[in-house]
Amino acid sequence: MPTAVSSVPGGARPGGAPTDLAAVWEVITGMYRAFTAGDRLRVDAFLDPDATVFDADTPGLICGKTELDHLRDRRPAAGTGPRETGLDAHGEVIDIFGDLAVARYWLRVDYAAHPPQMVRNTAVLRRGQGLWRIVHLHEDAQ
Repeated sequence: MPTAVSSVPGGARPGGAPTDLAAVWEVITGMYRAFTAGDRLRVDAFLDPDATVFDADTPGLICGKTELDHLRDRRPAAGTGPRETGLDAHGEVIDIFGDLAVARYWLRVDYAAHPPQMVRNTAVLRRGQGLWRIVHLHEDAQ
């Protein structure tokens, strides 16, 4: 669980209340649990419908659910590419700016027959009606 970071007067790193930090991290990790389970509807519950995504395997910016669904539909079917065996989000640094949060973290992607891949991520989340949702996700494969 992320810990609160002390705010430095005039600094850009405010940290956040432990409950907010935990809620933001739960959105991130919950999204990956849903992805691992193959539950697209549950993944989508963590995303704002107008979210933008820089996908690690796609050159352009994905804008909104319709474009994201097109990307998903073009991906290889299960069993036709490297088989993922696990996802581990870790090393999080989260800051809260009122109803906006910025989460930076690593995602380790494990494969059955390939070396693991490390992906740097930055997620921007917005709180609305008491819920945090991802409004932008930037993936950068290493």
